[in-house]
Amino acid sequence: MSVLEIRDLHVTVGEGDDTKEILRGVDLTVRSGETHAIMGPNGSGKSTLAYSIAGHPKYTITGGTVTLDGEDVLAMSVDERARAGLFLAMQYPVEVPGVSVSNFLRTAATAVQGAAPKLRTWVKDVKNEMAALEMDPAFAERNVNEGFSGGEKKRHEILQMRLLKPRIAILDETDSGLDVDALRIVSEGVNRTRAEGEVGVLLITHYTRILRYIKPDFVHVFVAGKIVEEGGPELAEKLENEGYAAYVKDSNEQASAEKTAAEVLQS
Repeated sequence: MSVLEIRDLHVTVGEGDDTKEILRGVDLTVRSGETHAIMGPNGSGKSTLAYSIAGHPKYTITGGTVTLDGEDVLAMSVDERARAGLFLAMQYPVEVPGVSVSNFLRTAATAVQGAAPKLRTWVKDVKNEMAALEMDPAFAERNVNEGFSGGEKKRHEILQMRLLKPRIAILDETDSGLDVDALRIVSEGVNRTRAEGEVGVLLITHYTRILRYIKPDFVHVFVAGKIVEEGGPELAEKLENEGYAAYVKDSNEQASAEKTAAEVLQS
């Protein structure tokens, strides 16, 4: 069993006078076989959490720890994190002109696994997974994400996850921009991975519609850079009915109280 542990994580973005703290003490544990949904309004820091775990250079870790099976993730380079078993499906997948999907996938698998997969088995696996995701086989020879629709890009992300077999999969707003059919297909791909029981899933979203297809074990409400409430699937239903307004209000009131207390101490 693999375990991703995040403890008191603080993250900033920007430099000098433009530095802004985005994550303000995040605590979270994700184990193999578990699905955790991170839900919150836009701008709450959900994507910052995903990219900080993955090692994006835009974000600066100012405090806290992230470990995977006891190993210090923050001390790893981006490629070392991937080899350790971390996978990030991006909200806005990038285009890679001049690199075909088939070459990209086999190169990624070689880098992560430390050896090139056997060609005959690999080709069969790719074809089977593409068929399950209802992807045209011709996509294998197209440049990565170039000219792809939003749904096609997200299917390609899930295709990568299925083939690379990570220990922990972080899905950053995978439902963003998907129509009903694409959402169903992508969700089925995630559910096939979950059923194998060897991966922990961290699903980041601010809508509940994807949770109708991917049932979370745990739901965490993320506001102003930290988790403000945790629960089971019933918490997602509460958010569907009531939204985030109460959490945002409470967070603003707490921030105001903290600012007042700081001003008193300084006076």
